[in-house]
Amino acid sequence: MKTTDLAFDLVVAGGGLAGCAAAIAAARRGLSVLLAEREAALGGAPVGNLVMPFMWWRTQMPKEDGAPGETEEVDLVRGFFAELVARLQAMDGMEAGRDCCAPFSEPYMRVALDRLCAEAGVKVLFHAALAGVEKTGARLAAATFACKGELVRAEAPVFVDATGDADLVAMADVPFRVGREPDGLCQPMTLCFRVSGVKDGVDWKAVNARWREAQAAGRLSNPRENVLVFRPMEPGTVHFNSTRVVKLSPVDPWARSRAEAVAREQMLELFGFLRAEFPEHFGSSRISAAAPAAGVRESRMLEGRHVLTADDLLACTRFPDAIAAGNYDIDIHSPDGSGTSHHYFDQGQWYTIPYRSLLPREGGDNLLVAGRCISATHEAQASIRIMPIVTAIGQAAGTAAALARQAGVLPPDVDVGALRDALRDDGAFVG
Repeated sequence: MKTTDLAFDLVVAGGGLAGCAAAIAAARRGLSVLLAEREAALGGAPVGNLVMPFMWWRTQMPKEDGAPGETEEVDLVRGFFAELVARLQAMDGMEAGRDCCAPFSEPYMRVALDRLCAEAGVKVLFHAALAGVEKTGARLAAATFACKGELVRAEAPVFVDATGDADLVAMADVPFRVGREPDGLCQPMTLCFRVSGVKDGVDWKAVNARWREAQAAGRLSNPRENVLVFRPMEPGTVHFNSTRVVKLSPVDPWARSRAEAVAREQMLELFGFLRAEFPEHFGSSRISAAAPAAGVRESRMLEGRHVLTADDLLACTRFPDAIAAGNYDIDIHSPDGSGTSHHYFDQGQWYTIPYRSLLPREGGDNLLVAGRCISATHEAQASIRIMPIVTAIGQAAGTAAALARQAGVLPPDVDVGALRDALRDDGAFVG
């Protein structure tokens, strides 16, 4: 097969929200950037797995110059993410307003990201599966992507792994870990789907009560403890985030293949349950959309220079090298069965994410990691994995890559103060 050799200032593997933010941030600062995505569109989880809406990225804080006790809503994720939200709303691809859980449209998301990359000058390569990595000592030299009809080999002085599953990390033999301690199990995979033609007035408390009865009677294979639904933009449609595939590894090819089939069976099981138990609302409904693939909450995670822990989050740590912030709850879907545990942060509380959690502790001196696969424990990753936060992490990775190139240094040697200033200049919140 033909191989095409290319060279860029930065190669970003993975075109999800973290990868898009990284690529655009770097390109806006003058770097030539390749953004390689294995699917046909940018966006990752929201467009490839129908994951929606954006989870909470705001908090209530005392109002500056306000009366005692007066508060205001403050965004903890800003910068590129805020720009994307504004772009979607301007396109009528996301409901306007201050509701963090406002629905958005996946087709509009694809177009919005295409346009943002084109405007920044990012070179986008679709249908490009990461196939190999070359290294010289502790530095990555090139990444090869298997494309339609040829291999594309891209050299660069800096790389960003935004694959979600830390595929670039793994192929480069950079240390990583998988899942929780001590058994390595990951949070479950979920196939999101939508049902249209639903009659108004569904009593979801009654649905969940009947669901638990059916589970107790052994009539359901799905171990999830409840039916989780959201409201998409399409009228008369319900979005389900309710399948649960446990004890199958997202990074084992055979296990992941099995997981897709299990998730689809659970989708039909849940839909059949609703039509049988609540025909007045679901009797004439249909499954109108199903994600092309089950969504993955957790898989490989980098072993970085700092491993972000639940203690870091619970202490609302303000790291001196903080590059992003959040306060989404520590939301752990049981890796081995039923149940979902939560720790909710109080209003006015937030934690930060250190730059060191984007840097390998060894074996990848010119590699940055962005998205849900940064260096974090199972518990901490359960909070930082949501789309707004990973977008902020991606913007930080791309900005750091640009500063490294401009200063002629490797990512670990970037001036952290300059990085934080640059992120603030670009509208980001760093805590």
